[in-house]
Amino acid sequence: MRHILKIHRSLQELLPQTHQGFTIETFDPEAHKQAWLKLNNTIFINHPDQGNWALADLENRIAEPWFDASGFFIAVEKGRIIGFCWTKIHHEFVNQDPTGELYVIGVDPEFSGKGIGRAVSVAAINYLIGKGIKEAMLYVDADNEKGLALYSHLGFN
Repeated sequence: MRHILKIHRSLQELLPQTHQGFTIETFDPEAHKQAWLKLNNTIFINHPDQGNWALADLENRIAEPWFDASGFFIAVEKGRIIGFCWTKIHHEFVNQDPTGELYVIGVDPEFSGKGIGRAVSVAAINYLIGKGIKEAMLYVDADNEKGLALYSHLGFN
């Protein structure tokens, strides 16, 4: 049975950003959606929620009122998307300040272990701080050891 954790982190100070051989850009739906979709489906090939997306799945989320391309970060090396972190800001919680979510984080398996997940996550956290968001959260499968290690290192618990 699948067990999903919801973990949180307070947002106070900007985190230092480091890159090694790749750049961090914001997602441009017209320029990036096909390459992103292919990478997403590669990364999440066996994932019940995030895998096997069609273009319409991505376009439906882009059409959501919460979508903001300036909060969707991609790591690019030599014109190729190698990782990403997509944020979502929740304004719908009654009697609560808005909460930032690291909605989807992924790294091309060929580039695993090179700091890409951390770099795009730091860009996302810093973006949320810049928006005045005081708390971030994310959902992660309890058996995702790599993801949990990254998130713990970034201050999520």
